Amino acid sequence: MCYNCSLFFNRLTFKQHRLNIEKVKRMRHFINLNDIKIKELHRILDLSASIKNELKSGVMPPYLAGKMLAMIFEKLSLRTRVSFETGMFQLGGSAMYLGSETGGIGKRESVKDFSEVLSSMVDVIMFRAMKHRSVTDFAKYSSCPVINGLTDLSHPCQALADVLTIREVFGEFKKLKLAWVGDANNVAVSLVQAVAKLGMKVSIAAPAGFQFRDKNLRGLGREIDPAFEIELTDSPAKAVRDAHVVVTDVWVSMGQEDETEHRKQVFAQYQVNEKLMKKAHKDAIFMHCLPARRGLEVTDEVMDSEQSKIVQEAENRLHVQKGLLVWLLNEANR
Repeated sequence: MCYNCSLFFNRLTFKQHRLNIEKVKRMRHFINLNDIKIKELHRILDLSASIKNELKSGVMPPYLAGKMLAMIFEKLSLRTRVSFETGMFQLGGSAMYLGSETGGIGKRESVKDFSEVLSSMVDVIMFRAMKHRSVTDFAKYSSCPVINGLTDLSHPCQALADVLTIREVFGEFKKLKLAWVGDANNVAVSLVQAVAKLGMKVSIAAPAGFQFRDKNLRGLGREIDPAFEIELTDSPAKAVRDAHVVVTDVWVSMGQEDETEHRKQVFAQYQVNEKLMKKAHKDAIFMHCLPARRGLEVTDEVMDSEQSKIVQEAENRLHVQKGLLVWLLNEANR
Protein backbone atom coordinates (compact mmCIF):
# COMPACT_ATOMS: atom_id res chain seq x y z
CA MET A 1 0.00 0.00 0.00
CA CYS A 2 1.40 3.44 -0.93
CA TYR A 3 2.09 5.98 1.79
CA ASN A 4 -0.80 8.29 0.82
CA CYS A 5 -3.24 5.37 0.63
CA SER A 6 -2.05 4.11 4.00
CA LEU A 7 -2.45 7.57 5.53
CA PHE A 8 -5.97 7.90 4.11
CA PHE A 9 -6.93 4.44 5.39
CA ASN A 10 -5.61 5.20 8.88
CA ARG A 11 -7.49 8.50 8.99
CA LEU A 12 -10.69 6.78 7.85
CA THR A 13 -10.28 4.05 10.47
CA PHE A 14 -9.65 6.63 13.20
CA LYS A 15 -12.67 8.65 12.10
CA GLN A 16 -14.90 5.55 12.18
CA HIS A 17 -13.55 4.61 15.62
CA ARG A 18 -14.32 8.12 16.88
CA LEU A 19 -17.85 7.92 15.46
CA ASN A 20 -18.36 4.56 17.17
CA ILE A 21 -17.24 6.06 20.50
CA GLU A 22 -19.60 9.03 20.06
CA LYS A 23 -22.45 6.65 19.21
CA VAL A 24 -21.91 4.72 22.44
CA LYS A 25 -21.81 7.95 24.45
CA ARG A 26 -25.16 9.23 23.11
CA MET A 27 -26.90 5.84 23.06
CA ARG A 28 -30.25 5.86 24.88
CA HIS A 29 -30.61 2.99 27.33
CA PHE A 30 -33.41 2.09 29.75
CA ILE A 31 -31.70 1.62 33.11
CA ASN A 32 -33.84 3.71 35.47
CA LEU A 33 -37.16 5.48 35.09
CA ASN A 34 -35.58 8.68 36.33
CA ASP A 35 -33.53 8.70 33.10
CA ILE A 36 -36.57 9.48 30.95
CA LYS A 37 -38.81 12.51 30.73
CA ILE A 38 -42.53 12.71 31.46
CA LYS A 39 -43.46 12.94 27.78
CA GLU A 40 -41.25 9.94 27.01
CA LEU A 41 -42.96 7.86 29.69
CA HIS A 42 -46.36 8.77 28.26
CA ARG A 43 -45.11 7.90 24.77
CA ILE A 44 -43.97 4.43 25.89
CA LEU A 45 -47.34 3.84 27.56
CA ASP A 46 -49.20 5.03 24.46
CA LEU A 47 -47.16 2.71 22.24
CA SER A 48 -47.73 -0.18 24.64
CA ALA A 49 -51.50 0.39 24.70
CA SER A 50 -51.68 0.71 20.92
CA ILE A 51 -49.64 -2.44 20.29
CA LYS A 52 -51.74 -4.31 22.88
CA ASN A 53 -54.96 -3.26 21.12
CA GLU A 54 -53.53 -4.40 17.78
CA LEU A 55 -52.67 -7.81 19.21
CA LYS A 56 -56.15 -8.19 20.72
CA SER A 57 -57.54 -7.43 17.25
CA GLY A 58 -55.42 -10.16 15.71
CA VAL A 59 -52.89 -7.78 14.15
CA MET A 60 -49.13 -8.04 14.69
CA PRO A 61 -47.30 -5.41 12.60
CA PRO A 62 -43.59 -6.33 12.22
CA TYR A 63 -42.28 -3.16 13.85
CA LEU A 64 -38.92 -4.82 14.61
CA ALA A 65 -38.56 -7.15 11.63
CA GLY A 66 -35.07 -8.58 11.44
CA LYS A 67 -34.04 -7.22 14.85
CA MET A 68 -32.31 -9.39 17.44
CA LEU A 69 -32.64 -9.11 21.23
CA ALA A 70 -30.00 -10.70 23.47
CA MET A 71 -31.25 -11.56 26.97
CA ILE A 72 -28.66 -11.94 29.73
CA PHE A 73 -29.89 -13.65 32.91
CA GLU A 74 -28.04 -13.77 36.22
CA LYS A 75 -31.32 -14.30 38.11
CA LEU A 76 -34.22 -16.70 37.63
CA SER A 77 -37.15 -15.42 35.61
CA LEU A 78 -40.62 -16.30 34.33
CA ARG A 79 -42.36 -13.06 33.34
CA THR A 80 -39.22 -11.25 32.18
CA ARG A 81 -38.02 -13.99 29.86
CA VAL A 82 -41.42 -14.95 28.46
CA SER A 83 -42.55 -11.35 27.90
CA PHE A 84 -39.37 -10.26 26.11
CA GLU A 85 -39.04 -13.42 24.02
CA THR A 86 -42.71 -13.49 23.06
CA GLY A 87 -42.69 -9.75 22.50
CA MET A 88 -39.81 -9.86 20.02
CA PHE A 89 -41.50 -12.71 18.13
CA GLN A 90 -44.76 -10.75 17.89
CA LEU A 91 -42.85 -7.66 16.71
CA GLY A 92 -41.24 -9.64 13.88
CA GLY A 93 -37.84 -10.00 15.50
CA SER A 94 -35.98 -12.69 17.40
CA ALA A 95 -34.57 -13.18 20.90
CA MET A 96 -31.76 -15.30 22.31
CA TYR A 97 -31.25 -16.45 25.91
CA LEU A 98 -27.78 -16.05 27.43
CA GLY A 99 -27.43 -17.79 30.79
CA SER A 100 -24.51 -18.79 32.97
CA GLU A 101 -23.36 -21.31 30.38
CA THR A 102 -22.42 -18.41 28.11
CA GLY A 103 -19.62 -17.38 30.47
CA GLY A 104 -19.74 -15.03 33.44
CA ILE A 105 -19.42 -11.36 32.56
CA GLY A 106 -16.24 -10.04 34.13
CA LYS A 107 -15.00 -13.57 34.86
CA ARG A 108 -14.38 -15.43 31.62
CA GLU A 109 -13.83 -12.10 29.86
CA SER A 110 -13.99 -8.45 30.80
CA VAL A 111 -17.23 -6.46 30.90
CA LYS A 112 -15.83 -4.18 28.20
CA ASP A 113 -15.00 -7.02 25.81
CA PHE A 114 -18.29 -8.85 26.45
CA SER A 115 -20.37 -5.70 25.94
CA GLU A 116 -18.56 -4.45 22.85
CA VAL A 117 -18.64 -7.83 21.11
CA LEU A 118 -22.25 -8.72 21.96
CA SER A 119 -23.60 -5.26 21.08
CA SER A 120 -21.84 -5.42 17.71
CA MET A 121 -23.91 -8.50 16.80
CA VAL A 122 -27.39 -7.68 18.14
CA ASP A 123 -29.75 -4.70 18.10
CA VAL A 124 -30.78 -4.50 21.76
CA ILE A 125 -29.77 -6.18 25.02
CA MET A 126 -31.82 -6.96 28.13
CA PHE A 127 -29.77 -7.61 31.28
CA ARG A 128 -31.36 -9.15 34.41
CA ALA A 129 -28.53 -8.77 36.90
CA MET A 130 -27.60 -9.39 40.51
CA LYS A 131 -26.00 -5.96 40.91
CA HIS A 132 -27.12 -2.63 39.47
CA ARG A 133 -23.56 -1.63 38.67
CA SER A 134 -23.26 -4.66 36.38
CA VAL A 135 -25.92 -3.15 34.10
CA THR A 136 -24.55 0.41 34.20
CA ASP A 137 -21.01 -0.80 33.49
CA PHE A 138 -22.27 -2.99 30.65
CA ALA A 139 -24.25 -0.12 29.10
CA LYS A 140 -21.18 2.12 29.20
CA TYR A 141 -19.47 0.01 26.51
CA SER A 142 -22.53 -1.09 24.51
CA SER A 143 -23.13 0.22 21.00
CA CYS A 144 -26.81 -0.79 21.17
CA PRO A 145 -29.55 0.00 23.72
CA VAL A 146 -29.41 -1.85 27.06
CA ILE A 147 -32.56 -2.53 29.10
CA ASN A 148 -32.53 -3.15 32.84
CA GLY A 149 -34.51 -6.38 33.32
CA LEU A 150 -34.06 -6.14 37.11
CA THR A 151 -31.26 -5.27 39.52
CA ASP A 152 -30.92 -5.00 43.28
CA LEU A 153 -31.74 -1.27 43.01
CA SER A 154 -34.54 -1.05 40.44
CA HIS A 155 -37.06 -2.86 38.25
CA PRO A 156 -38.24 -0.29 35.70
CA CYS A 157 -39.95 -2.74 33.33
CA GLN A 158 -42.22 -3.90 36.16
CA ALA A 159 -43.09 -0.29 36.95
CA LEU A 160 -44.14 0.27 33.32
CA ALA A 161 -46.53 -2.70 33.55
CA ASP A 162 -47.90 -1.36 36.84
CA VAL A 163 -48.70 2.12 35.56
CA LEU A 164 -50.19 0.79 32.32
CA THR A 165 -52.50 -1.38 34.44
CA ILE A 166 -53.47 1.63 36.57
CA ARG A 167 -54.23 3.65 33.43
CA GLU A 168 -56.37 0.84 32.01
CA VAL A 169 -58.41 0.59 35.21
CA PHE A 170 -58.84 4.26 36.10
CA GLY A 171 -58.21 6.04 32.80
CA GLU A 172 -55.95 8.63 34.44
CA PHE A 173 -53.33 9.17 37.13
CA LYS A 174 -54.23 12.53 38.62
CA LYS A 175 -56.09 12.50 41.95
CA LEU A 176 -55.17 8.84 42.52
CA LYS A 177 -53.34 7.54 45.57
CA LEU A 178 -51.01 4.54 45.58
CA ALA A 179 -50.11 2.70 48.77
CA TRP A 180 -47.06 0.45 49.01
CA VAL A 181 -47.09 -1.99 51.96
CA GLY A 182 -43.95 -3.86 52.99
CA ASP A 183 -40.27 -3.74 52.09
CA ALA A 184 -39.33 -0.51 50.28
CA ASN A 185 -37.26 -2.49 47.81
CA ASN A 186 -36.08 -2.18 44.21
CA VAL A 187 -39.60 -2.70 42.82
CA ALA A 188 -40.92 0.08 45.05
CA VAL A 189 -38.15 2.44 43.93
CA SER A 190 -39.03 2.10 40.24
CA LEU A 191 -42.76 2.33 40.86
CA VAL A 192 -42.35 5.56 42.83
CA GLN A 193 -40.07 6.96 40.12
CA ALA A 194 -42.83 6.26 37.59
CA VAL A 195 -45.76 7.72 39.50
CA ALA A 196 -43.65 10.75 40.47
CA LYS A 197 -43.80 11.71 36.80
CA LEU A 198 -47.52 10.97 36.56
CA GLY A 199 -48.76 13.03 39.51
CA MET A 200 -50.14 10.29 41.77
CA LYS A 201 -49.97 10.55 45.54
CA VAL A 202 -47.89 7.84 47.22
CA SER A 203 -47.76 6.45 50.75
CA ILE A 204 -45.08 3.92 51.70
CA ALA A 205 -45.70 1.76 54.78
CA ALA A 206 -42.60 -0.09 55.94
CA PRO A 207 -41.02 -1.00 59.29
CA ALA A 208 -37.92 0.74 60.57
CA GLY A 209 -34.85 -0.39 58.71
CA PHE A 210 -36.84 -1.28 55.59
CA GLN A 211 -38.23 2.16 54.76
CA PHE A 212 -36.80 4.68 52.30
CA ARG A 213 -34.21 6.81 54.04
CA ASP A 214 -35.78 10.00 52.72
CA LYS A 215 -38.35 11.24 50.23
CA ASN A 216 -35.77 11.90 47.52
CA LEU A 217 -35.19 8.19 46.78
CA ARG A 218 -31.73 8.97 45.37
CA GLY A 219 -33.33 11.60 43.14
CA LEU A 220 -36.72 11.00 41.58
CA GLY A 221 -35.61 12.10 38.14
CA ARG A 222 -35.14 14.90 35.70
CA GLU A 223 -38.83 15.71 35.77
CA ILE A 224 -41.45 15.29 38.49
CA ASP A 225 -45.10 16.21 38.14
CA PRO A 226 -45.85 19.22 40.40
CA ALA A 227 -48.82 17.35 41.89
CA PHE A 228 -46.62 14.52 43.21
CA GLU A 229 -46.78 13.91 46.97
CA ILE A 230 -45.11 11.14 48.99
CA GLU A 231 -45.67 10.02 52.58
CA LEU A 232 -43.43 7.67 54.54
CA THR A 233 -45.03 5.81 57.47
CA ASP A 234 -44.74 2.63 59.51
CA SER A 235 -48.53 2.18 59.57
CA PRO A 236 -50.15 0.02 56.84
CA ALA A 237 -53.60 1.29 57.88
CA LYS A 238 -52.52 4.90 57.43
CA ALA A 239 -50.89 4.18 54.08
CA VAL A 240 -53.88 2.43 52.49
CA ARG A 241 -56.48 4.87 53.80
CA ASP A 242 -58.43 6.06 50.72
CA ALA A 243 -55.81 4.52 48.40
CA HIS A 244 -56.94 3.61 44.89
CA VAL A 245 -54.04 1.21 44.35
CA VAL A 246 -52.56 -1.10 46.99
CA VAL A 247 -49.27 -2.79 46.09
CA THR A 248 -46.98 -5.18 47.91
CA ASP A 249 -44.10 -7.54 47.18
CA VAL A 250 -42.45 -10.55 48.81
CA TRP A 251 -40.84 -10.04 52.20
CA VAL A 252 -37.84 -12.13 51.15
CA SER A 253 -36.38 -11.43 47.71
CA MET A 254 -33.87 -13.55 45.78
CA GLY A 255 -30.53 -13.45 47.55
CA GLN A 256 -32.09 -12.75 50.97
CA GLU A 257 -33.01 -16.32 51.86
CA ASP A 258 -30.76 -16.34 54.94
CA GLU A 259 -32.92 -13.51 56.37
CA THR A 260 -36.20 -15.38 55.96
CA GLU A 261 -37.14 -15.97 59.61
CA HIS A 262 -36.09 -12.48 60.68
CA ARG A 263 -38.08 -10.84 57.89
CA LYS A 264 -41.18 -12.91 58.66
CA GLN A 265 -41.15 -11.49 62.19
CA VAL A 266 -40.45 -7.91 61.10
CA PHE A 267 -43.17 -7.84 58.44
CA ALA A 268 -45.81 -9.84 60.33
CA GLN A 269 -48.03 -6.74 60.69
CA TYR A 270 -47.64 -5.77 57.01
CA GLN A 271 -49.77 -8.47 55.41
CA VAL A 272 -52.28 -7.25 52.84
CA ASN A 273 -55.55 -8.94 53.81
CA GLU A 274 -59.28 -8.25 53.52
CA LYS A 275 -59.30 -6.17 56.69
CA LEU A 276 -56.58 -3.89 55.37
CA MET A 277 -58.12 -3.60 51.89
CA LYS A 278 -61.39 -2.40 53.45
CA LYS A 279 -59.55 0.73 54.60
CA ALA A 280 -58.69 1.59 50.99
CA HIS A 281 -60.93 3.45 48.52
CA LYS A 282 -64.11 1.57 47.63
CA ASP A 283 -62.86 1.13 44.05
CA ALA A 284 -59.33 0.16 45.10
CA ILE A 285 -57.35 -2.46 43.20
CA PHE A 286 -54.59 -4.77 44.43
CA MET A 287 -51.33 -5.40 42.54
CA HIS A 288 -48.28 -7.60 43.09
CA CYS A 289 -45.29 -8.07 40.74
CA LEU A 290 -45.23 -11.84 41.42
CA PRO A 291 -44.17 -14.42 42.37
CA ALA A 292 -46.19 -14.07 45.57
CA ARG A 293 -45.89 -15.96 48.84
CA ARG A 294 -49.57 -16.54 49.55
CA GLY A 295 -50.27 -16.46 53.27
CA LEU A 296 -47.30 -14.20 53.98
CA GLU A 297 -47.33 -10.74 52.38
CA VAL A 298 -50.84 -11.29 50.98
CA THR A 299 -53.74 -13.64 51.58
CA ASP A 300 -55.51 -15.88 49.08
CA GLU A 301 -58.70 -13.89 49.61
CA VAL A 302 -57.04 -10.71 48.32
CA MET A 303 -55.04 -12.40 45.57
CA ASP A 304 -58.17 -14.07 44.15
CA SER A 305 -60.62 -11.22 44.75
CA GLU A 306 -62.28 -9.02 42.14
CA GLN A 307 -60.03 -6.21 43.32
CA SER A 308 -56.93 -8.16 42.33
CA LYS A 309 -55.35 -7.17 39.01
CA ILE A 310 -52.32 -9.44 39.25
CA VAL A 311 -53.01 -11.35 36.02
CA GLN A 312 -53.73 -8.19 34.02
CA GLU A 313 -50.61 -6.63 35.53
CA ALA A 314 -48.46 -9.66 34.65
CA GLU A 315 -49.81 -9.80 31.09
CA ASN A 316 -48.99 -6.12 30.70
CA ARG A 317 -45.31 -7.00 31.11
CA LEU A 318 -45.57 -8.35 27.55
CA HIS A 319 -47.19 -5.22 26.17
CA VAL A 320 -44.98 -2.64 27.88
CA GLN A 321 -41.86 -4.58 26.90
CA LYS A 322 -43.02 -4.35 23.28
CA GLY A 323 -43.77 -0.65 23.60
CA LEU A 324 -40.38 -0.05 25.18
CA LEU A 325 -38.53 -2.00 22.48
CA VAL A 326 -40.28 -0.11 19.69
CA TRP A 327 -39.58 3.22 21.40
CA LEU A 328 -35.90 2.46 21.96
CA LEU A 329 -35.18 1.09 18.48
CA ASN A 330 -37.51 3.18 16.30
CA GLU A 331 -37.63 6.51 18.12
CA ALA A 332 -35.25 7.14 21.03
CA ASN A 333 -32.11 6.11 19.14
CA ARG A 334 -32.96 7.56 15.73
